[in-house]
Amino acid sequence: MPVAPRIYNLFPLLAGPIRNWAALLPNITAMGFDWVYLNPWHYPGFSGSLYAVKDYDRVHPRLADDTQDPKIALKHFLQQAREYGLRVMMDLVINHTSKDALLAHQHPEFYLRDDSGELVSPSAIDPADARKVTVWGDLAELDYRPRTERSALLGIWKDLLRNSIDLGFSGFRCDAAYQVPADVWAELIDYGRKNSHVLFVAETLGGRLEPMKQLASAGFDAFFNSSKWWDFRQPWLLEQYECFRHLAPSIAFPESHDTPRLIADLAEQSITDPWRIEAHYRLRYLFAAFFSAGVMMPMGFETGQGKRLDVVRTVPEDLESPRFDLAPFLAAANHLKRDLPVLGEEGPQRLVTASQSPIVGLLRSRDHGSGRCLALINPSCTESHSLSADSLLAQVGQGWRIVCDSNLGAVEGELKPGATVRLHPLAMRVLHSES
Repeated sequence: MPVAPRIYNLFPLLAGPIRNWAALLPNITAMGFDWVYLNPWHYPGFSGSLYAVKDYDRVHPRLADDTQDPKIALKHFLQQAREYGLRVMMDLVINHTSKDALLAHQHPEFYLRDDSGELVSPSAIDPADARKVTVWGDLAELDYRPRTERSALLGIWKDLLRNSIDLGFSGFRCDAAYQVPADVWAELIDYGRKNSHVLFVAETLGGRLEPMKQLASAGFDAFFNSSKWWDFRQPWLLEQYECFRHLAPSIAFPESHDTPRLIADLAEQSITDPWRIEAHYRLRYLFAAFFSAGVMMPMGFETGQGKRLDVVRTVPEDLESPRFDLAPFLAAANHLKRDLPVLGEEGPQRLVTASQSPIVGLLRSRDHGSGRCLALINPSCTESHSLSADSLLAQVGQGWRIVCDSNLGAVEGELKPGATVRLHPLAMRVLHSES
């Protein structure tokens, strides 16, 4: 069965105490999402980072309050999410802990050490620039080399999986998955699925092809891709897509908690006028929904929030007045993804326009079954462009119907013989054919 989650990332520090979270569920459902993803909610170490966990058995103090046991509050939220038809996934952070983690004191033998015996900090490569390497000094990397201690370490994570599933979690985003051996993941995934179907998604940004390939044997349901960084021109994304789609379905996103907000990227390009900002948001979300089997969006994207999600410093007061309200558009895009099987699986995908064409045409089809989708995209921020329907129909055949435009009036004309299709700046149209 294809895995095509539509994920809303509820960022805990921005949402505030757990008691506040249920109030977000009606809007999440109305926008057409079927999953909620929670970043780590556990007790952090000295840095305060969500991803530097000190104690996996306690809740982050900023998410708790004095009115209810925080674990009971969390379990109640998960039950409420199910009542809205939403499944909830959490981060599974097992390649490292905080340097002051309880586990580091209780089991120092579980950790990697340098030549002087000090704990080793993990690092990652910037997916946009391999020359940039980030080292997290507040973290300690765990040692997964084959040895006697590894079995005991996996026992710790199996307990964490069991306890999390018992609380009501239905999925896990496996942080920095490529930094943990595939056989470790395979054992944990097999354990997690013994009593129920649980979704396991690999976070692999910054990983290279060979580490990705070794994860193929682990049994992940999906992984996150790098489509956010595509300029609609270079060939690398489609090459990567074709290589990776045979490993597992992928999930695209227009921004995430690991990236700057989209509006910050636009500001760096001196794009500040409101209609162009909103047009970029619409284009990037519709493209993410079109390109991959799954899609994810962080809290605040729907209203154009500008403050970056920070795993230490973000607070509920960071929420700004909405720049716009994309909720109806997001619902339309998500429902389209839900209703068209071709957009819910990782089938063949290719360019159907020339490399020098100002309009980008992407054709998605299925390995098995009928149904195709065609995307027409004008990535220009300033210029409208037209194309001959006849030249495109020669590539893709006839019988297309319009199913979604990025904005009302963004595209003029129909894909019919003798017609011309005109796309205004930052416009995207999705069409569907039953054949």
